[in-house]
Amino acid sequence: MFSPHVFFAEVRVKVGRGVEDRRSRHCPYLDTINRSVLDFDFEKLCSISLSHINVYACLICGKYFQGRGQKSHAYIHSVQFAHHVFLNLHTLKFYCLPDNYEIIDSSLEDITYVLKPTFTKQHISGLDKHGKLYRAYDGTTYLPGIVGLNNIKANDYANVVLQALSNVPPLRNYFLEEENYRRIRRPPGDIMFLLVQRFGELMRKLWNPRNFKAHVSPHEMLQAVVLCSKKTFQITKQGDAVDFLSWFLNALHGALGGTKKKSSILTKVFQGSMRIFSKKLPHPDLPAEEKEALLLKDEYQEKMSESTFLYLTLDLPTAPLYKDEKEQLIIPQVPLFNILAETALFFGIEYKTYKENFLKRFQLTKLPPYLIFCIKRFTKNNFFVEKNPTIVNFPITYVTTSAQDILYVTLDHKTKTPLNHDHPALFHLILLLQIWKRQDKDDGAENHTGA
Repeated sequence: MFSPHVFFAEVRVKVGRGVEDRRSRHCPYLDTINRSVLDFDFEKLCSISLSHINVYACLICGKYFQGRGQKSHAYIHSVQFAHHVFLNLHTLKFYCLPDNYEIIDSSLEDITYVLKPTFTKQHISGLDKHGKLYRAYDGTTYLPGIVGLNNIKANDYANVVLQALSNVPPLRNYFLEEENYRRIRRPPGDIMFLLVQRFGELMRKLWNPRNFKAHVSPHEMLQAVVLCSKKTFQITKQGDAVDFLSWFLNALHGALGGTKKKSSILTKVFQGSMRIFSKKLPHPDLPAEEKEALLLKDEYQEKMSESTFLYLTLDLPTAPLYKDEKEQLIIPQVPLFNILAETALFFGIEYKTYKENFLKRFQLTKLPPYLIFCIKRFTKNNFFVEKNPTIVNFPITYVTTSAQDILYVTLDHKTKTPLNHDHPALFHLILLLQIWKRQDKDDGAENHTGA
């Protein structure tokens, strides 16, 4: 014999679950959702308590609120403004308030995909094969990966770096698939891994083919940069793009578990190696006999050291001082390959650092698959920062950048030993926002476009 009270309780539970399921599948408030106001690019904080725990997004006005209990901010908001549909930003579940039941409907999948885009390996492998334009919810057309980054205050220096790195295929493919770095173990309390998570989220939003708008706000990414750099780089203060690039690449390499000996996706894509030849010079005011005597000592003999690099800096030729016939300053133009020859990046051309009284020359021994060039335009003098307006011309289509081609194009008739390049195919050049893409000959590609 079983107790009638127990049987009655079981019936109530079953009926209760049935009622809940029917409401979940047939919510009457789905037509009140306003997708045009939804923006998941900002930090997941309650707009009232500023708490990041158990945060819900109101799908009618787009604001963030904490909790869904009777005394929570989300519950009060639903009663006060008759906004009933909410999304948990962590569990990606939809709820109806103040009735407090879960909403299950396939028509809401586009919202969860915008909040957390996911990419399959098949989708990632086909990103470079199709240059298809997509239409956002607001009606604008865009090309995934080539979308605008909002300039919140003074963060344009970081935007150009993030935009450039997001178009490097190996780096992009790595961060589009979260499983590649999710299991990396970091020490307790380490905040640097936040940089990896936020960069992965930004990468997936930039390449999302189902965006509600044709631009992305890097707010969460930049907040992680401010935190991890200890406010060296800020959203409200201008910074140097090259300094940010240097810090970001090294910080990201360390956060991924990379060291000087242990590689990461950053070093596999961007790291090359060079030989540095340095020779100490005697003081120029010394007599000629003393100079000759000093040059015979071991201290003044040429020494060689090996070093690695993630990017290379190019020096521009000095801008002319004279004006043209219209009394305007002449803005010179110079081909990229001429700068390569003059700055001794590929060849052992010597230059003197007068401050240290050393003579140094560099020789690249290994080129990475993707080569980053930073053009140095700003120099400091005793009074102000001076900008070099020289225009650098470089091709966008049919770029031939193999090691041997660069040697012969820049040196012309001079004979040099080809570099020890581990990749026989063409390597890629990146000038911050300018990226040259290449497809292998097997793909049958005839046109190469730059972003």
